Amino acid sequence: MATTNWALDPAHSELQFKVKHLMITTVTGSLKSLNASLTSPSDDFEDASVKFEAETASIDTGNNDRDNHLKSGDFFDADQFPKITFESTSLEKDDDDYKLKGNLTIKGITKPVKLDVEFGGIATDPWGNTKAGFTISGKINRTDFGLTWNAALETGGVMVSEDVKILGELQFVKQA
Repeated sequence: MATTNWALDPAHSELQFKVKHLMITTVTGSLKSLNASLTSPSDDFEDASVKFEAETASIDTGNNDRDNHLKSGDFFDADQFPKITFESTSLEKDDDDYKLKGNLTIKGITKPVKLDVEFGGIATDPWGNTKAGFTISGKINRTDFGLTWNAALETGGVMVSEDVKILGELQFVKQA
């Protein structure tokens, strides 16, 4: 079977992160500028390779002050480290879904991660484009990637959790 290339459809894709603030509520943010490609040796995507990158300056939490802090040296240091990247090492079928393993690089630090991938299916849009949809979820520890800023609270605990949930809705377009 021939290898099939798929390109991210950014108009129908999003990548979010969620982190506890003050240990009582969750703040949601997204990376607005992202690009990804998927190369598959088969129609079922098993053993496909995935590459992804997002611009750190595109972080959006709905609050300019918080966004600017996240882009600063306290967190992502967007001027020095303009991209977050991911390159898969394996995509294995797990019943109807997949386990995606790969190397995530944030702030110049690369660590292996494992993500759950739910396959949404394949459909053809009204213009004849073949699309494939995936929901990606997982969790990383932000301090593993040098995102160590925090503040202790008078009541105990910290301002920002170390655990960050990753949630993606990604739609890919089959390339001719």
